[in-house]
Amino acid sequence: MAIETAQETHFSRLHFDPIRFLQQIVAIDSCDPPGSEIEVAKLVHAELLALGIEAELDEFLPGRANVLSRIRGTGEKPALLFSSHMDTVPVGTAPWRLPPFSGEIAQGRLYGRGSTDMKSALAAMIAAAGNLADKRETLKGDLILAFTAGESSNLLGARRFAEQGIKEEIGAFLCGEPSDLDIIIVEKAALWLRATAMGRLGHVSGEPGINAIDAIHSFLTRLYSLELDCPPHPLLDGPTIRVGRIEGGSAINLTPDRCTVDIDIRLPPGVDHLAVVTRVENIAPEDVVIRILDFKPAVESLPDESFVKLCSDVCTRHRMRKPEIKGVSYYSDGAILLEGLSVPFAIIGPGDLGLSGQPDESVSVDNVLKAVEIYQDVATAWLS
Repeated sequence: MAIETAQETHFSRLHFDPIRFLQQIVAIDSCDPPGSEIEVAKLVHAELLALGIEAELDEFLPGRANVLSRIRGTGEKPALLFSSHMDTVPVGTAPWRLPPFSGEIAQGRLYGRGSTDMKSALAAMIAAAGNLADKRETLKGDLILAFTAGESSNLLGARRFAEQGIKEEIGAFLCGEPSDLDIIIVEKAALWLRATAMGRLGHVSGEPGINAIDAIHSFLTRLYSLELDCPPHPLLDGPTIRVGRIEGGSAINLTPDRCTVDIDIRLPPGVDHLAVVTRVENIAPEDVVIRILDFKPAVESLPDESFVKLCSDVCTRHRMRKPEIKGVSYYSDGAILLEGLSVPFAIIGPGDLGLSGQPDESVSVDNVLKAVEIYQDVATAWLS
């Protein structure tokens, strides 16, 4: 689809147009599950190499791939890491007005699954890196582009990067998750639990057995009334408890002898998640067992952090207004890549907060182009 001439001219010297590239990668189904980010990764890898930027493609599982790219500096400063992921959440069952992999542009917005979360940031980061490489200015530290698989569910790609030792290089972390080009400095922790009830098989015509679904129903009634006393946070709402999946029974006329429910609990920074697990275990009936599926720790920077101030100044210059400083309930690859580190962190993304996972997901074309400039200027200022 045609893009405005001004956009084409702006990026013609690089032979890379982030809007056209965003349309290309939105057209690729990389929903997780199953992921299959490899086709997106191949395009990303090829474009980075074409821009003269060092890049490696790592297919660490069949169809699951990371891309690691680097513009090398002099080593006088620690690296700045740009973080984006290549997978998306599923399309869902609700009808879409436009096809979910169309990449169609209408009224200044580009539509499709992943357009806001977060292939738009991915395209903008590549364009920013291309601009920096084209200028051939010497940076005092490396700019690392870490593009991952499997972020939307279990942070698969980030864990792979951590195994490879990338964490040891990070001096500052800029993530492109949706933020409306405001600045996010805190994410909640995500605690995923599975409750399993074991009953006894029965039949309506004879021995009734013990109904495992009834046990889970009793447990959920208690769970929804559980109050988690967490300290208030100025940028976050309170803790949340949500049921995301439930499974039980094998036939309508058999008493279910097993039922499981998966629970998502979001917590502000500083809360002991193991203490929360104990609270949940204490309200569970005897025949319900709780186990931890995953824990993604909270990530936080302080508003007066020098990196946050720099990001705010750059955003103000490009948006002609001071960005809001926010917190979010979602997690990012920072939950893994920043765990145990004390380095500055910020999220600036062109995507819209609240559009992730929605039908007719879209992103402002203008926001994507502004993100290119913001990412480039943050990297130049921080690594100079």
